[in-house]
Amino acid sequence: MANESQVKTITVALVLSVVCSVALAVAVTMLKPIQLANQALDKQRKILAAAGVLSEGQGDAEEVGAKFQQFERYLVDLNTGAYTRIDLDDRYDQRKATKQPESSMALSGEQDVADIKRRAEKADVYVLRDDQGELSRLVLPVSGYGLWSTMYGYLVLEKDANTVAGITFTDQAETPGLGGEIDNPKWQAQWVGKHVYGPAGEPQLALKKGGVDPAKPDAQYQVDALSGATLTSNGVSNMVEFWMGDLGFKAFLSKVRESGV
Repeated sequence: MANESQVKTITVALVLSVVCSVALAVAVTMLKPIQLANQALDKQRKILAAAGVLSEGQGDAEEVGAKFQQFERYLVDLNTGAYTRIDLDDRYDQRKATKQPESSMALSGEQDVADIKRRAEKADVYVLRDDQGELSRLVLPVSGYGLWSTMYGYLVLEKDANTVAGITFTDQAETPGLGGEIDNPKWQAQWVGKHVYGPAGEPQLALKKGGVDPAKPDAQYQVDALSGATLTSNGVSNMVEFWMGDLGFKAFLSKVRESGV
């Protein structure tokens, strides 16, 4: 067959395409367990940092794993606030449950403050206790749409189920240097000590455009909005409003304040 034959050119191209596809599929299959392990490790690091157990980015895999074993894991029924303890390695995946009609609910426009479309019936909550076995930290999964993406993270509360101990984001695709600053530890540090609920028991915590005035009473419910990132800031405020409200963790947190967990 002549070298310039179109049939030969097409055949070579097809063979190369098949070989490359097979090689890529094998690489993806082999690397997936490593990727999943790294994702789990990153999630654990961020939760530990938000809960004040380890500093941001600190600890090797062994130390992070050992520290994370201090947590207890619970499934919370968001409709009633009832909760059940499960193993740390239980296969329940809240994000997957959100996509399945049988384990989630569709949100109306009025309900969907955080623009997440659906909400899982059960939420995955982590609990940390002190040396006396008393509740120390509540780690609550939160999510909401920003400018470009659905932001996934954890809001950590102290034992009073109202005071913020920390916040972290595990997945977001907001604009670097603007909305992406939700990952900045300095900005996240502003959340510590803020209160979620006002005197009437409704969520008040939100981002404040123009900066927080410490002299005003509302400062205890406010965090500085992100400069140049109005839609991301609004998304974070809406996220907190939803997950701390009636369709989120409000019933569960009320039970915690009444009788602990």
